[in-house]
Amino acid sequence: MTRSARALWFTSAGKSEIRAVPLAEPGPDDALVRTLYSGISRGTESLVLRGGVPESQHEVMRAPFQDGRFPWPVKYGYLNVGVVERGPLLGRTVFCLYPHQTHYVVPADAVTPVPDTVPAARAVLAGTVETAVNALWDAKPLVGDRVAVVGGGMVGCAVAALLARFPGVRPQLVDTDPARAAVADALGIRFASPEEAEGGCDLVVHASASEEGLSRSLALLAPEGQVLELSWYGDRRVAVPLGEFFHSRRLRLRSSQVGVVARPDRTYRERMALALDLLADPVFDALITGESRFDDLPSLLAGGELPPLCHRVDYGSGHVPA
Repeated sequence: MTRSARALWFTSAGKSEIRAVPLAEPGPDDALVRTLYSGISRGTESLVLRGGVPESQHEVMRAPFQDGRFPWPVKYGYLNVGVVERGPLLGRTVFCLYPHQTHYVVPADAVTPVPDTVPAARAVLAGTVETAVNALWDAKPLVGDRVAVVGGGMVGCAVAALLARFPGVRPQLVDTDPARAAVADALGIRFASPEEAEGGCDLVVHASASEEGLSRSLALLAPEGQVLELSWYGDRRVAVPLGEFFHSRRLRLRSSQVGVVARPDRTYRERMALALDLLADPVFDALITGESRFDDLPSLLAGGELPPLCHRVDYGSGHVPA
C-alpha cells in the first residue's frame, strides 16, 4: 500500500490548499522524517503566493525540495524541523530545507541534526540565521564598526542579533514600524525610525525590500562605507539614488544571496551547522511572532494575517499514515 502525507500547495494568487501527496519508500541512505514544526518566511513566501517570481528567476528561486513550477501550483517552503522515524539518524531531531508537509523522505545528507541545546520549536529559524551568517561573511564587519540594519523583518533582525555579538559594535535597527522597537529591545539592540537613525555608518545592511529603505541606507553611510543589499524585489523595478553623494563619498553597494556560500573554505553543511549552533541563544525567540496549526494554513494565508516576523506552524504528534 502506498503511504501518503499531507502538504501545503500554493494554487493561485492568494490561494492555497492542503493536498495528499505520495510518500516514497525510503532507501538505505534515506531518512523518513515526521514534521514537528515548519516556519513561514513571510517575505519570500508571500511573493510566491502572489505569483511575483519573475520568469527569469524561476530556476534560481526553486526551493531545494520544491514540487511544481512557478507561478502555480507549487509546493514551496524551506524551514522544516522534524524527527527521523526511519533511516540514518533514527530518533534525532533534524532541520531540513523542506516545504510545509506532514512527513517526507529525503537523502539522509539533506538533513542537519539539531543540537541538544536548541529547542525544536526555535530550530525553524535555522534557514533565516543561515542567511544572516552568509550576509555577515559577505559584509566582513570589523571590531568597532558603526553599523545599521535597515528593515526589521526576519532576516534583518537575525543579522542585527548576530552583529550585537561583535566586539565594539552596537547596531541600530531601523524600521518604519514603531512596533519593531519591542523586538529590538528583546534582541538587546537600539531601535530608530528612518528619520532618527544615526548616520556616519561604516556598514549598512539593507533588508526592507523598499526603494525608500535603500535610499536611506545609502544616506546613512560614511565616506567609503558599504551597503549590503539583502532584499529581493521579485518582479519589481527599483530606483537606486546613484547621484548626489554616491560618487563623492566613494560608497559601495553589493548584493548577498544565500544560494552561494560566501566563504570558499566553508560548505553548505558547515554553514547550516553553524546557524543551528547559534540558535542555542534564546534571544532568537523574539523572531517568532505567531503560531498556528498546519490545518489552518490555507485560511490563514488567504486572510493575509501573517505576523511580521516568523510564523511557526505546529504539526502536533502523529505517525506515518498508511
